[in-house]
Amino acid sequence: MARVRERLFAGFGAFLFLASACALTIFVILQPGSDDTASQTAQQTCDISTPVSASQDTAPDVYKPDGAIPKLETTDLQAGTGATAKAGDCLVMKYQGNLASDGTVFDENYTKAQALQFTLGQGQVIPGWDQGLVGMKVGGTRRVLIPSALGYGAQAQGSIPANSDLVFVVKLLKIKN
Repeated sequence: MARVRERLFAGFGAFLFLASACALTIFVILQPGSDDTASQTAQQTCDISTPVSASQDTAPDVYKPDGAIPKLETTDLQAGTGATAKAGDCLVMKYQGNLASDGTVFDENYTKAQALQFTLGQGQVIPGWDQGLVGMKVGGTRRVLIPSALGYGAQAQGSIPANSDLVFVVKLLKIKN
């Protein structure tokens, strides 16, 4: 009988330990106003490797500038009317990238059923995007001319040769927050 009582006591103690651990975990996760929890949630919902469903569209015309691109330049081709992008926002984008030197398109998702999402200003994309998309409004389309130093620099990247200036036409579909 003593062994049964010891086992019951030990089982009850283990149950209390697990119940209190679960309660503490739930409290920490659901604690209102916790900045750490909010930032973790934002990062989980804006993962560059997670594609987002979007409608297919026609790819924009290729733009080939005259000569090298000495500095970052942005041109709003269509002004957006929604929220304004700022560092820390989760952006959902359509894009087309081409080489400034000859107009070769190296990547695009306009014609695909998926958009790209990333957190602006967190280094998830090339510096030219982190800098060139700030201030863009949802629904807008922008052309971004990126000098090689704000692109991939001296590093070749797939079909992009080293020291290549880049041209992107991007469309901001939405800001997730």
